[in-house]
Amino acid sequence: MKYKYLKLLVILLGLLLTIMDIFIINVSIPSIQRDLHASHGEMQFMIAAYLIGFASLLITGGRLGDLYGRKKIYITGLLAFMVSSIACGLSAGAEQLVISRFVQGISAAMMAPQVLSMIQILFPDHQKRIKAMGWYGITIGIGTVLGQFLGGYFSSLTMIEEPWRLIFLMNIPICLPAVFFTLKLLDESKISVQQSFNAGGVLVLSGGLFCATYALTMSEHEGFNFKNGLLMIISAGILFIFIKDQKKRIHNKRSYLIDFELFRFTNFNLGIVAVSFFFIMLDSYFYILSLFFQNGLKISPLDAGEIIVFQGLGFILASVLSVKLILRYGKKALIAGLFFIIVVLVFQLFLFRMETGFPVFCLLLFLHGLGIGSVIPSLATIALSGMSEKLIGNASGVYNTFQQIAAIIGIVAVGSIFYYFLGEKPVVKHYNNAFSVALLINIFCLIFVMICIFKVPDHVLPETRHKK
Repeated sequence: MKYKYLKLLVILLGLLLTIMDIFIINVSIPSIQRDLHASHGEMQFMIAAYLIGFASLLITGGRLGDLYGRKKIYITGLLAFMVSSIACGLSAGAEQLVISRFVQGISAAMMAPQVLSMIQILFPDHQKRIKAMGWYGITIGIGTVLGQFLGGYFSSLTMIEEPWRLIFLMNIPICLPAVFFTLKLLDESKISVQQSFNAGGVLVLSGGLFCATYALTMSEHEGFNFKNGLLMIISAGILFIFIKDQKKRIHNKRSYLIDFELFRFTNFNLGIVAVSFFFIMLDSYFYILSLFFQNGLKISPLDAGEIIVFQGLGFILASVLSVKLILRYGKKALIAGLFFIIVVLVFQLFLFRMETGFPVFCLLLFLHGLGIGSVIPSLATIALSGMSEKLIGNASGVYNTFQQIAAIIGIVAVGSIFYYFLGEKPVVKHYNNAFSVALLINIFCLIFVMICIFKVPDHVLPETRHKK
């Protein structure tokens, strides 16, 4: 069993890289912009490029793993991530960095579905899988905290010129051992039936997802203008054509990219809806919290970063403790965790004010992290439970895609409502009102997640407290 957990550690290195590089660039934006003489528009593309590449190719990454081997595609993703990280670190200009970040996102899309797939295959037993998914949650927490911390640390170094380059080059000493131990320890797995790869489907699906993620991501910076609205309509048309084509290909027994048998699983459908609403809540919360702290409550960026670190610590702790609760109480523990987050948000509604002391902010963010960490790992467990090895890669890719797009929708939609209530010349009162409205939307999303979890069949997250 210890050997299995060593394999799990190797698998989770890919997840760590994926999560860490989402956050690591944010703190370094001012120094990158100064050293590369980049415009505000180029900096927006720099941040968006990773997410666009990541969200657009997740389903493709999952299908590649199914057909050609999850170990092989995972290693390919690691190597591509390392090379693109080196390209980011050595970028001579803003355009090169944007392209390198886009490739980095594509590389992450090759890794992420394999992580979830290999965990499901490595731990077929329900109890062992729940424990493994606890470590999955811990890795997300560590990646979030480490990304923000290392981004700030490396960018502030004075011993070398342009120290921000280290935030990308530090991926090399993680990727190299990850590749080595993947080759040595992990077993190959793929579907047994020989099928060709639907390259045309990749182009159509990636095009549709690219248009959607680009429009949503850029709407965060530009607003939802005519161009972004048109791209969303084009995306919807492309995806409609893609779905019709895929169903026809399956009916005619030709190669396909998405197996729609996935959507016959009640737990998968409920898990997809639950994770979508959860990440609409989560990513919009962090986006708005940073604005509220720094612009509304006039908390310095350094102090705001320290407060948010407490959220990550709570997340990590909950990922450890929640495993026993989920195994003992099943989905009741998950519903309790969601209710706990709602209670914490209600307290924030009344206590996040100018006169509130620093320890109270830290405590409420720590408690928020406890709630978040108790929920996230189990959402993936619910969605992927009962999937055959034939479907697991496809299911992982679809799950991750919904999660990423929901995160972007949350930032754009809830962020737009937040700005609407701020008005043109906001003062502290307006920030308080806008933040309160955003929290109420977050609470509504969590209630919707609770309803989904309540409808999940009991055998997906069974209670074991009565078993000896």
